[in-house]
Amino acid sequence: MSDGFTIRIGQVGDLETLYEICLKTGDGGKDATSLYNHPELIGQIYAAPYVALPGLISFVAEDSEGVVGYAAGAADTRVFERRLEAEWWPALRKRYPDPGFDNAELSPDELRAKTIHHPRPIPDDIVGDYPAHIHMNLFERAQGRGVGSLLLDSWIEAAKEQGVRAVHAGVSGANHAGLKFWTARGFQQVRVDPQNGSNGTIWTGRLI
Repeated sequence: MSDGFTIRIGQVGDLETLYEICLKTGDGGKDATSLYNHPELIGQIYAAPYVALPGLISFVAEDSEGVVGYAAGAADTRVFERRLEAEWWPALRKRYPDPGFDNAELSPDELRAKTIHHPRPIPDDIVGDYPAHIHMNLFERAQGRGVGSLLLDSWIEAAKEQGVRAVHAGVSGANHAGLKFWTARGFQQVRVDPQNGSNGTIWTGRLI
């Protein structure tokens, strides 16, 4: 425990809060509530599978009011991508129609649905050097209070137990605070992909 926060393994019962956290940080680290008709959609891509599918690595931080943030990821990104294709995307594809490929006209909901129907593998050079990956998001009330570091430390220790030696994190090109967080904790910028996502992606990686 630190400053009133505790860290524990993520559970399926946390999903509703994880959806909310993803939505509240889904616009380049800012609140995306006004942008989406399906408020759970971001979380179904970037948080839920890590809790719902066995064998993955997820932690949440709690305060007296409940869950305030999460860190989630996989020890082997390529294995995870195959599991999504077999175990996760099929049900979501039935729920969210394929919007096609016309990016210029797609709404935020449709852009996320496109990710579900046409997921882009993480670039080979990123996975080759940093096979594991991690996502992290926090409610605003937990930011700047050391919670992210607590989550990261817990995640890394668990990842080491699964044999992980290097991990990457993708950051929205609009999320300057997120990039500052990762680089301050030893993640180096290794690639910029301006065509990935609505704001491009900055790929960072770290040996652990």
